[in-house]
Amino acid sequence: MHLIPEIDAFLACRTPDAWVEAALADQETMLIDHKNCEFKAASTAMSLMAKYNTHIDLINMMSRLAREELVHHEQVLRLMKRRKIALRPVSAGRYASSLRAVVRNHEPVKLVDTLVVGAFIEARSCERFAAVVPHLDEELGKFYHGLLKSEARHFQGYLKLAYQYGEEADVDRAVEKVRAAEAELITAPDTEFRFHSGVPSWQ
Repeated sequence: MHLIPEIDAFLACRTPDAWVEAALADQETMLIDHKNCEFKAASTAMSLMAKYNTHIDLINMMSRLAREELVHHEQVLRLMKRRKIALRPVSAGRYASSLRAVVRNHEPVKLVDTLVVGAFIEARSCERFAAVVPHLDEELGKFYHGLLKSEARHFQGYLKLAYQYGEEADVDRAVEKVRAAEAELITAPDTEFRFHSGVPSWQ
């Protein structure tokens, strides 16, 4: 499927075919972990609102984003119910925590790095939807295709805020640093299948 050029240019690599094959073979885990990702995205947005409670533009964007992510969470739940997929605990993958490990721990650059990480997570989500959509059944394919635009919008919002609250040259460096770490996570062997996992090594 044709990917939004801006996201294609932002990410250092495409999703490996082996991940797509693993996703198609285990759509139940993909949906459960996707549901969890939507909830975490809403939680992250609300945490940022609480922490940076004098940043009006950030608060406005994150409030809208949190509501939208919770709607997606509910939509995935409904889809799972229709498909008789039971809820079960699925541990978090290494992706988000590994990206957050590169975030600097002092302000104001901590906010910049956090926003850049958010942009990469949203961009990769969009790219993953595009990678699997052509191979899915009509209902799931249509749903995931619909999510592409919102993930792309969230990516743009995170990146815009990073440049708003940071120095351009520093944000550029942060993007390069996170881009390299993100590509490594996507292309390196991974021991478990998750929505943002790397190349399957369990097969």
